[in-house]
Amino acid sequence: MPEKKSSIEQLSINTIRTLSIDAVQKANSGHPGMPLGCAPIAYLLYYKLMKHNPSNPKWINRDRFILSAGHGSMLLYSILHLSGYDVSIDDLKNFRQWNSKTPGHPEYGHTPGVETTTGPLGQGFATAIGMAVARDFLASLFNKDGYKLIDHFIYGICSDGDLMEGISHEAASFAGHHKLDKLIFFYDDNGISIDGKTSITYSDDVQKRFESYGWNVLRVNDVNDLSELETAAQQARNNSDKPTLIITKTHIGFGSPNKQDTSAAHGAPLGVEEVKLTKKNLGWPYEEEFFVPAEVYEHFAGIKQCGKEAEEIWNKLFFSYKEKFPQEAELFENIFKNNFGNEWEEEIPVFTEAMATRAASGKVLNAIAKDLPTLIGGSADLAESNNTTLKDYKSFSAENRGGRNIHFGVREHAMGAMLNGMALYGGVIPYGATFLIFSDYLRPALRLSALMKLRTIFVFTHDSIGLGEDGPTHQPVEQLASLRAIPNVIVIRPADANETAEAWKFAIKHTKGPVVFALTRQKLPCFDRKILSSAEHLHKGAYVLKETSDNPDIILMASGSEVDLILRASEKLEYEGIKVRVVSFPSWEIFDQQTDDYKKTVFPENVKARIAVEAGVRQGWEKYIGEKGDIICMNSFGASAPDKVLFEKFGFTVENIVNKAKKLLNK
Repeated sequence: MPEKKSSIEQLSINTIRTLSIDAVQKANSGHPGMPLGCAPIAYLLYYKLMKHNPSNPKWINRDRFILSAGHGSMLLYSILHLSGYDVSIDDLKNFRQWNSKTPGHPEYGHTPGVETTTGPLGQGFATAIGMAVARDFLASLFNKDGYKLIDHFIYGICSDGDLMEGISHEAASFAGHHKLDKLIFFYDDNGISIDGKTSITYSDDVQKRFESYGWNVLRVNDVNDLSELETAAQQARNNSDKPTLIITKTHIGFGSPNKQDTSAAHGAPLGVEEVKLTKKNLGWPYEEEFFVPAEVYEHFAGIKQCGKEAEEIWNKLFFSYKEKFPQEAELFENIFKNNFGNEWEEEIPVFTEAMATRAASGKVLNAIAKDLPTLIGGSADLAESNNTTLKDYKSFSAENRGGRNIHFGVREHAMGAMLNGMALYGGVIPYGATFLIFSDYLRPALRLSALMKLRTIFVFTHDSIGLGEDGPTHQPVEQLASLRAIPNVIVIRPADANETAEAWKFAIKHTKGPVVFALTRQKLPCFDRKILSSAEHLHKGAYVLKETSDNPDIILMASGSEVDLILRASEKLEYEGIKVRVVSFPSWEIFDQQTDDYKKTVFPENVKARIAVEAGVRQGWEKYIGEKGDIICMNSFGASAPDKVLFEKFGFTVENIVNKAKKLLNK
């Protein structure tokens, strides 16, 4: 049933609704049900509660809003337009069209006021929790008595689908355990999913579930009762020691006489006639599509001015802070500009001893930490194995927001999304770690990181069958190829400790997407760089590590632990008079960004005999070996045995490489 009261508030809420259904209808595509049901929440947040400046959507101390139920994107676009963000009526009319500011699901960096890309359910919820971690960590670092530079709320809307997804369980558990306050989510409890009523698959007691996680849980019985909604929100804002979930009873497709409270309102336009009936049912007297009453624009006009004033007050606070705490203020300004200086580079060690690349990574991480005070991260309960603990620093916790070691728990998926939230917040360099095999658990979050081109660092160790006795369940075979397939992801598999050091140097400086390390459990020789090429060439992606002639007979290429194998194979081949070029190939993606001239210096077109060696599937290597090359790779899952035995049994031996090379040259 439509609301009984008539007011500027109600007119504004219905404007959000009508703009949304008009846009979906014009596009003949989209999700009208959620905006119709949740419009009062958007109005309450943007008009009454949130501290935000539409003229500067990137103001550091703004409140954030995350639409985890990203399919309801028109709800967000409509309220952004009314609030004065750079989203015009024409943008709303171009919903879901080519090059529009209003894509089907919210996209970070595409639409002013959109804080993160959402749509894959559960991702926004966990991303918001990562934002809260970054906020609280930076607040502990910079806030002083009387100077709260970072002091704001993070709000969101989540749906039944968000809470069904496993990632929401992981993230909610983390947030409750760490008592992340000033984090408020409205749960759009409409009882409908695509297949019908949620009761056919979903009977969780959400209140008990979240209370067991350590959340404050409130209820709103009718989302259209703006007074009840605001009272609950204020209660949540006054809660100072835990996150809050507000279970909000809504009606999907509210006002639609034939589709309200049905799955038909979820993911398809209402239809021309149903749009008319819905507007009539809402008491909407205007026939024109995309119509915004003048009094609604006037009602929202003050938001911009309030936002500017709020930021001006903060700017004055920061000016005073700068006078009193000049060093902290300089650091504050620099980190949000991605200016981390270069002192940390001077601390990177040079290695001479054999060691696992995971061990080298840990040494580099600890060496650079003191000069990168906002480098923060941890592991999914594998810190000792991943070598990701910052030894001179404490753990992030409910009691210590300044800790730099984050214990994500066995929650790989939430970890990935939380890293995204931390990177989106800005000012920090977030990293997370697990075994390479478990990258599968967080792949959806990594994909969104790549889509948003975020600076996130993923430390994946135990990178091949070389991890040994744990067997095929823990031995990654297809994971490298799978990760390399994701656009904007840089995968680096270093061959020794010094390449690992250079990998960290690359990752810290890279700001256009996630960087993934694939690191060994087993020890690797440390190459003598006085004889072989410098590890600094890692920044080219692939480089000539060693050669006997400018005109080689054959090129051997490999990544990671297999580079030592091709080096030793080259010595045997050279002894028999075969001219060999050895190429260390730590990163396809970096190499592909190089000039054609450089690529040809590494892989001359006239050298057709090429062999690639990698303890993973062959997929993708064909590009580099050409039509006449060969590959030594994994064609099956691994097995349980010591690493040396596994490499021998699966053909990763000097003898096999030598034999393959001779056979290739004799063709």
